[in-house]
Amino acid sequence: MKIHEFQAKELLRKAQVAVPEGMVARTPAEAAAAFKELGGSLAVVKAQIHAGGRGKGTIKSNPSQRGVQLVKSADEAAAVAGNLLGHELVTVQTGPEGRTVKQVFVEAGCEIARELYLGIVIDRACGLPVLMASSEGGMNIEDVAANTPELIFKEAFDPDAGLQAYQVRKLCYRLGITGKSVRSADAFMRTLCKLFVELDCSLAEINPLVVTADGEIVALDAKMSFDDNAMFRHPQLRELRDLDEEDPAEVRAGEAGLSYVQLEGNIGCLVNGAGLAMSTMDLIKLHGGEPANFLDVGGSAQVEQVTEAFRILLGDKNVKAVLVNIFGGIMRCTTIASAIVEAYKQVGFNVPLVVRLEGTEVEEGRKILSESDVDIIPALDLTDAANKVVAAASA
Repeated sequence: MKIHEFQAKELLRKAQVAVPEGMVARTPAEAAAAFKELGGSLAVVKAQIHAGGRGKGTIKSNPSQRGVQLVKSADEAAAVAGNLLGHELVTVQTGPEGRTVKQVFVEAGCEIARELYLGIVIDRACGLPVLMASSEGGMNIEDVAANTPELIFKEAFDPDAGLQAYQVRKLCYRLGITGKSVRSADAFMRTLCKLFVELDCSLAEINPLVVTADGEIVALDAKMSFDDNAMFRHPQLRELRDLDEEDPAEVRAGEAGLSYVQLEGNIGCLVNGAGLAMSTMDLIKLHGGEPANFLDVGGSAQVEQVTEAFRILLGDKNVKAVLVNIFGGIMRCTTIASAIVEAYKQVGFNVPLVVRLEGTEVEEGRKILSESDVDIIPALDLTDAANKVVAAASA
């Protein structure tokens, strides 16, 4: 689950991590009022969407307007907010269609001496959270990671013990942080690592992390996302979810207990098991196709859930063919076959349907399909299924 920058900063503030003062605005008038309330001569108006690259992002209908802009008056804050609100912001992470800006964050300016980068992710290779830092913070951090990865420094830390003081000193030395800024960096880094663990984060990123003119370490931006499987422990975080920022099909699938991720291809995939889903997508690509989604119905889905899965798949206008690839273990092939028949009755299939069934009650499942009115393309194995669905999608 992702949250907005202003929400992440509020979590940081409550944990006593240094962030600038700011206010959310949903109208130009509110943006002007926020500028006045902040009481300075300089502020930043930031579009709030669940995507990175906002600083370089542009408004689709007016490319001269950036997603993050400096303003020096209340009138200017209102004008910038008016140019952002209700318009699509296109960044490197949104795709060409962009994302509609429904709120902006008006934040007080600060005197920046240096810009750094700080981020925490889970490193599955070592099985620990890892704090990453770089002296090359700012809008070009992706280029740094791609071209000069040696400028990104890493410190893995134990989630129970937290980041240690010696690790902070190592990072400060590599980043060139000296003097009283070291104490500020120690408090900032160790608190951020503690918060990452306590909130079951999957990502915490501060870019840029700035050293101010008076040597303080401040989070000028903040991005946080959380492990969906841990949300039962954090009801307060669930309240921060913004469904307008999520794919409607993915939200609908989640409500039905399905694991669904929208992709950019034209072959819909209905599979049971994440590993089988990944293999299915790999085989589709190997044989020249492009998967339109990742959809895992799991091992215990009922007919109603699988029928809903078909509704979601067939609701994607880009889908030109569907591959059903089921290996029945806990999931019975008869359940899938019955769901296919029920989905045909309720939804109808307007694209070719390739079906490969194996495992528990497979013969009974195949019989259900053969005796039905559903027009399917049967497949004997996964390679056969991949070849047939790619051909069907290209026809």
